[in-house]
Order: sequence, then structure tokens, then C-alpha cells
Amino acid sequence: MKFLCSAAEVPDNGSRGFDLDGRKVLAVRRAGQVYAYLNRCPHRGVPLEWQPDQFLDPSASLIQCATHGALFLIESGECVAGPCAGQFLAALDSREDEQGIWVEL
Repeated sequence: MKFLCSAAEVPDNGSRGFDLDGRKVLAVRRAGQVYAYLNRCPHRGVPLEWQPDQFLDPSASLIQCATHGALFLIESGECVAGPCAGQFLAALDSREDEQGIWVEL
């Protein structure tokens, strides 16, 4: 596993983008749990954020693609609205320990 960041860098109901070994990754924390995905919309393959580290909709309850407005469940990466409904973000295995957040690319 590769070290992504310290736990404090992804606050609850927050998101953050990273470039890890040449791959764009996003991490989201919800209810204390961290979820990590490749930062790529399944519809067009474009990055999801509209500004750096801005991956969530206004309610901070869904991941939102800035290009098409597609909405994804944080916990599973499933697209629940938009042009890629029923498709999924590419999830990354992740874990968190006292050092921080780790992901498997």
C-alpha cells in the first residue's frame, strides 16, 4: 500500500485530490470512514472536481462530476444520477492507521 496523507488532511464530510505515482486519486471522509477512488468520471474519463479538492455536491452527501453533474454515492462510487447512471467510480482499497491514510493502486 502507498501512503496517501495524514488523517487530518481529509476532514469529515470533506474531500481531497492527490497525484500518486502519476495517477489522480480522490479521498472522501464520511461518518469517520475514508473512501478512495480514481479521480476519473466513468462517462468521459475526465477528472471530477471543478476546483482543487472540490469533489462533493453542495450538501456534501454525494460526489459530483463537475463536467456533467453526475452524482455518485460516497460509500460505493455508484452513479445514481447523470449520464453514467448505474456505473461506478473505480474504488481503491484503502485503510487508515495512526500514520494516516493508505491506498492500493
